[in-house]
This record gives sequence, structure tokens and C-alpha cells, in this order.
Amino acid sequence: MTATVVAAGLVVLLVGTEAFFTLLDVLNLRHQETEVAANESWIVSELGIDNPEEALSYHRVKTGVSALQSWVTLAFLLVVLFSGLFADAVAVVESLVGGVAAVERAGLTTLAEGVVFVAGLVVAIQLVSIPFDVVQTFVVEEVFGFNNQTVGLWLRDQLLGTVISLVLTVPLAAAILWFVGNVPFWPVAAWALVVGFLIAYTVIKPRVIDPLFNEFTPLSAGELRDAVDEVFETAGYRTDEVYEMDASRRSAHSNAYFIGFGPAKRVVLFDTLIEGMEPEEVQSVLAHELAHWREGHIWKFVGLAALRLGVIFAVFGVLLSWDPLYAPFAVPQTPYVGLFLAALWLVPLNRLTTPLENAVSLSYERDADAYAVDVVGGEPMAGALSQLAADNLSTPFPHPWYETFHYDHPPIPERIRRVRELDPEASSPASDASGGGGDDGDAPAAAD
Repeated sequence: MTATVVAAGLVVLLVGTEAFFTLLDVLNLRHQETEVAANESWIVSELGIDNPEEALSYHRVKTGVSALQSWVTLAFLLVVLFSGLFADAVAVVESLVGGVAAVERAGLTTLAEGVVFVAGLVVAIQLVSIPFDVVQTFVVEEVFGFNNQTVGLWLRDQLLGTVISLVLTVPLAAAILWFVGNVPFWPVAAWALVVGFLIAYTVIKPRVIDPLFNEFTPLSAGELRDAVDEVFETAGYRTDEVYEMDASRRSAHSNAYFIGFGPAKRVVLFDTLIEGMEPEEVQSVLAHELAHWREGHIWKFVGLAALRLGVIFAVFGVLLSWDPLYAPFAVPQTPYVGLFLAALWLVPLNRLTTPLENAVSLSYERDADAYAVDVVGGEPMAGALSQLAADNLSTPFPHPWYETFHYDHPPIPERIRRVRELDPEASSPASDASGGGGDDGDAPAAAD
């Protein structure tokens, strides 16, 4: 296989994948416009979004900025690869490390080159993303009333995020590169290391990393704490690790999440969510999150991630010894170069297979919603979903194809309809809400 054919194949895969996802964006935007117009009264009465057109505008702008970032990043990557800049960068790395006599004497030249290369890659990715993050934060989020960040806080986050990425990524990459050169079945060793890292990261993140960015205050005694304890007692769950996070310091968006394993697990409620919801609605959100713990969804997702990583490292093992991988770029066949080039082939394929993982997640999310209905009831859960949609200015009618590739949670209308079906005592929405083709009148059904 000639270098030209390999290069052309890589370009087709990268550009074709990006074009496919851009097409999904366009289809989704058009679909949302049609569905929002048809179900405007339902959006106003059920979700409390007084101006659905504002939600559409927010979605249009966010989609546009994201697509622009993807295309600019891809263009930058292709220019670097095919202009010779990539080969020049590898040569610079080799010359920098080659001048360190101690590294050469220790026989660690290739490993050191890989460490420098990975560190440079982390910084380069951060630098490329900065202009778009500025636009997203201080233009888009600001215009639509979500941004609460100061420039100083944003700069601190960027710097701290880059340092943490280097601290986590560089040692992990160094270990993998060492495996490549020293372990016979290195993909297996690398796979085990990365899976172990993911599990450890899940434990470390809530206790060490997250507090570097936000303050986590234990939920104090009162009506809300009593409501939380009531849900925990019903679920058979015991923990004092329930925190309110100062999300409003950066954004007006609201959310909640459950994270960690063993004694490191904790429940986190955004302060924006607490301010916007009634205690029963917060209970339903908590019950949903606790269902993931009760049903072992977190461990199942770890297993799914391990399976996916196993396939990825098996492909890495094949590609690193494939000569045509390197030929189009006139670069040496060193492990760090091979892993980078192999990743260029695997990342698009990973994006195209997201429906498989999404299908599993959708099943788990429906189970969690059903558990929340059992514990708290359908109407509080419907109210919580409506409030989350309003707080985040959501457009709730994704195009079916877009939903397949991007949604790991069911769309809001489907979830509201379902939780009410599961609870016969749940009340119906306002009589003027559009059914949009729904057979029960509880929520509109998005058209194909």
C-alpha cells in the first residue's frame, strides 16, 4: 500500500467523519426549528421557557461555534501533518532530547522524546482551544445570561486545567511508551494500566481535583437535608457525602451528579439547582442518581469502557508495526509517533461507534427515571426535568439521527411522558399544551 493511498485514506476518514457530524448538526437545527414552532405552547407551559426562539438561538450559536472549532482544529491538524511541520516537530523533539547526555547514557532517549512530545501535544491542544473557549464563555454564554466567570477566574481555570492535564497525561503516556519498548504483549499491559487509571481517577477526582475548581459545602440541616435523608433511607443508602457546589460562581446552568467508589463516593448538587427546585423535585433528581449506584451502572460503564479500550489497544498493537502508517509523513517509526498517528485513525472510528455506548446509557437512564418515580413519584420527576430544561435553555426535540449519535439520555419530552405513564397519579400538563402527535397528551412526540 503506497504512502499516497494511506494519506488519502486518512484525509477521507477525518474529513468525511467531520462532514457527517456537521450534516447531523444541520439536520438537527432544521428539525428543532420545525418542532419548536409546532410545540411552542407545550414548551412555554411545561418547560417554563417563555421565549422558545431564544432557546433556538442559543442552540444555533452553540452549534455553530462548536462546528467552527472542529473544522478549524481539523484544518490545523492537516496542515501540520502534510506541510512537513509534523516531521519538523519530531526532529526538534529528537534534537532537544539528544542533547541531554544523561538521558542517552541511561538508554532512555526514545522514552524521553515521547514524554516531551506528549507534553507539547497537551499544551498545543490547549492553545488551539483557547480562542473558542473565550468566544463560548464571554460571548455566547454572556449574551444568553449564563456566564458568571471573571476573566481572572477563567485564566486560572485554563492554567490549572493545563497543569492537571500534564500531571495526569505525561506519566501515563510515559508508562505506555515504556511498555511498548520493554513488554512483549505491551497492548495488554497498557490496557490494564489505563483501566486501572480510570478507576483510580474516579476515586481521586471528587476528593482532589474537583475541589481545586469549586467549593463543596456539606448540605446543612434543614428542609432540604431532611428531604435528602428521606430519599437515602428509602434507597437503603448511607452517606454524609452530600454537597452543594458553588456552580453559580461560573455559570447559571444547573445539574447534579453522583461520583466515586467506596468511601470516595459523593452526591453533588449545584447551588443553581437547589435554588430553582422544590425539595420534592430535588428528591427525584437524587433518586435518579442513586439508582445508578443501586443498579451498579457505574461499574457496568467501567466494564464497557474497558471493553472499548481493549479493542483500541489491540488495534494500536497492529498499527504501530505497520510501515505505511509512517510513510506519508516522513517520520521515524518510534512508539510515540506511532501512537499519535494510530490515534488519528481511531478517534473518528470511535466517534462513529458512539451509538453502541449511547444505547446502553439510554437503557440505564430509563431505569433510573423509573426508580425515581417509585421513590418520589412521577410529577416531581417531571417537574425536575422541566426545570432542568428551562435552567439550561434546552431545545428538547433532537433529530432522530442526531439523537442516535449524541444523546446518552432520552430527550426531555420522552422522559416527561414516560415518568407520568409510570405514575397513574401524576397530573396532566396545562390543557393548552400541544400534543405534537403524542398519543397521551402528556408531552409532544418529536416527528421523524
